[in-house]
Amino acid sequence: MSQTELILLQRVENLGQMGEIVRVKPGYARNYLLPQGKALRANAQNRQRFETERVQLEAQNLKRREEAERLAERMHGLTVVIIRQAGDSGSLYGSVTPRDIAIAATEAGLSIDRNQVVLDHPIKVLGLVEARVALHPEVSIPVIVNVARSAEEAERQARGEAIGVEEDEFVLETDAEEEPVEVTEASAEG
Repeated sequence: MSQTELILLQRVENLGQMGEIVRVKPGYARNYLLPQGKALRANAQNRQRFETERVQLEAQNLKRREEAERLAERMHGLTVVIIRQAGDSGSLYGSVTPRDIAIAATEAGLSIDRNQVVLDHPIKVLGLVEARVALHPEVSIPVIVNVARSAEEAERQARGEAIGVEEDEFVLETDAEEEPVEVTEASAEG
């Protein structure tokens, strides 16, 4: 399959650094990198344009990275609480999405977009899960997502208590109240 050559205008995770010429599939270039302003097509005119603007682009990138690092220091250790309905086993009715995490983080004081939230896998159970927020292509912070049924349960989870099926709810009743039955010879024969 043919590939498209692009000049990266910023660092792109799992692809390359600013200024590198990379080869990607046409759909990735057309649908993501070019519209987002992360790259330019690598033709002679754009290569010349990039070289003349390189110093300015690197200065802008450095400034944005420093701002992101200051914000990351301020928001280090951020925990967001998301209240969801769940079954008795702790499985959610649905899942927690990057959009939910972005809204909760914005309410906690970190103004982010859902595209900045990186989840390794969907959150489908109650508990504490670590997500990553990419503040800049080179700066990201971990965010603890506390998924619970209620605010009280979230507080208990934050303290480290195990939440889930309560053991004392399902204690089997014993037949301790019944008197033991004696087996006699007459009842055994009968």
